[in-house]
Amino acid sequence: MDNKAVGKRVLEAVGGEKNVNSLVHCATRLRFKLKDEAVADTERLKADPDVIQVVQSGGQYQVVIGSNVADVYKAIVDNSGLGEASDEDSGEKGNILNQFIDVISGIFTPFLGAMAAAGVLKGFLSLAVVLGWLTDAQGAYQILFAAADGLFTFLPVMLAITAARKFKTNEFLAAAIAMALVYPAISAIAGAGTGLDFFGIPAVLSPSGYTSSVIPIILAVWVQSKLEPLVKKIVPQFLQTILVPLIVLLVMVPLTFIVLGPIGTIIGQGLGSLFNSVYGFSPLVAGLIMGGFWQVFVMFGMHWGFVPLIFLNLEQLGFDVLAPMLLPAVLSQGGAALAVALRTKDLKLRQLGITSTITSFFGITEPTVYGVTLPLKKPFIVACVSGAIGGALVGMSGVKMFANGLVSLLSIPSFISTIDGVESNVMMAVIGTAVAFALAFIGTIVIGFDDPKTASTTDAKNTGSTAHLAETDARHILKSPLSGKIVPLAEVKDPVFSSGAMGKGLAIEPEQGELIAPADGEITTIFPTGHAVGFTTTDGIEILMHIGMDTVELDGKGFTAHVNQGDKISAGQALVSFDVAAIQAAGYSTITPIVITNTNDFADVLDLNQEEIIQGEDFLTIVK
Repeated sequence: MDNKAVGKRVLEAVGGEKNVNSLVHCATRLRFKLKDEAVADTERLKADPDVIQVVQSGGQYQVVIGSNVADVYKAIVDNSGLGEASDEDSGEKGNILNQFIDVISGIFTPFLGAMAAAGVLKGFLSLAVVLGWLTDAQGAYQILFAAADGLFTFLPVMLAITAARKFKTNEFLAAAIAMALVYPAISAIAGAGTGLDFFGIPAVLSPSGYTSSVIPIILAVWVQSKLEPLVKKIVPQFLQTILVPLIVLLVMVPLTFIVLGPIGTIIGQGLGSLFNSVYGFSPLVAGLIMGGFWQVFVMFGMHWGFVPLIFLNLEQLGFDVLAPMLLPAVLSQGGAALAVALRTKDLKLRQLGITSTITSFFGITEPTVYGVTLPLKKPFIVACVSGAIGGALVGMSGVKMFANGLVSLLSIPSFISTIDGVESNVMMAVIGTAVAFALAFIGTIVIGFDDPKTASTTDAKNTGSTAHLAETDARHILKSPLSGKIVPLAEVKDPVFSSGAMGKGLAIEPEQGELIAPADGEITTIFPTGHAVGFTTTDGIEILMHIGMDTVELDGKGFTAHVNQGDKISAGQALVSFDVAAIQAAGYSTITPIVITNTNDFADVLDLNQEEIIQGEDFLTIVK
């Protein structure tokens, strides 16, 4: 895969750098915050062979790439002015849930890989001690344990940096606040329970202090993002380099210890108690729900709402019961994908099924879900049911996780108890996961699915385009929406149109600026800028008419739309007026592709071999 080329195509499809507020990536996805999601060409991205799926959720426009997403992300950043933040913010905030998910995902995703690696290493060290390969007194163990546990001990520092990027404030000041929270002397005072005050004002500390904490530092950095601009307005510019950081530290560190830290601790304890109450009511039901719906949560980005709970459980209790329930949900998708690989006659789907089964073992399910099980529907449902059964087995058995990390087969060693007197049924974690994998595999084999290869063959034999044409020779003539010179799509200077990826059709270099309806039908899409219209005829022909090249950058200048989405239209009715001279004077081509986007639904799309066309004349023949 040419990561640079993939990055370029993706960035173009989301509307270019000018349409991007921010960009981050996680294990498999590019997560964009776009200024206007309507500008993004979702169908073009879905048709891209190097894009697994596109998900619009939680205020983010997510492009699922796969395991090489970091390389594609780097290619985009290296060849644009984008990074993990930008100077602009989207005017559309979304509801509170979307904002919460967006904040949490934006803060955790940048160091997700490092966190997963540290969690796996910590689990293997626990296994090594249990099996007698190492002792906790050995230097090798202590060095490796520092590598594994250091990230989680000083987690507030990592969170401070990424939260500062998210809230657009000084990263180094945020890190300094976090370092004060986890300062060894402060942690020692908290552990001793001797108390701490600031000029007589008490600072409430939990027994562990703020090491491994999540919410307090996020609250602190958010307040810092509000305070810092105010200080900059007050302090003269020539003194800002020293005085702004000094004032922010003098205010924020005491404020965090006295107010924000305790508030964050109370919120965390409340969230932890809420989940543990549900779990205490019925571990079986909790496992059934989380195992069954976890992949649905992942699809919509809602899984980020559970991440703080896992950290809070580890911080407060030393273990977590939520994460082990998720392992069956992850591996069940792999079991279904393996069954698809064995049953399908489609070579590409078979290869994807095998590779996505392997990625699921490592906790990465996006390629599995979006590439295999979800498009086929039945395997996804079977996997969710199997995950629910496995999750219930794990939940009712009291399996616990003692080290954080990406939920995968490699996290099983972290289920081994590291706290005296606290039991964890590791064997049931293995059994529950194996049951989920096996049920998903067997269920998909037995229930089956609509194999794309088989379906296409059947269609060709029974109701395929060629047979249907022979029986009825049904044709539909579209009228030209413009007057002007006809240009073959292959000559259009835009690879999306010239490659035929969007479908067959023709382009017109217009003589006058009026676009009319080519048939009776309905407006399915009308861009706010007026430069593109999606139209569906009464016969089901889907047409995209794109006025000019890159004219979206004109932001509607020179365009006047006469219709709205959902309007019923008659052939010849005016859709959009545009100023040809003004568009060309601004440096943009007015060549207008007219493309049948559902070309594959028809036997063929034929032109009439004309060089010039008059508006309203016969233009394209659609053979059904």
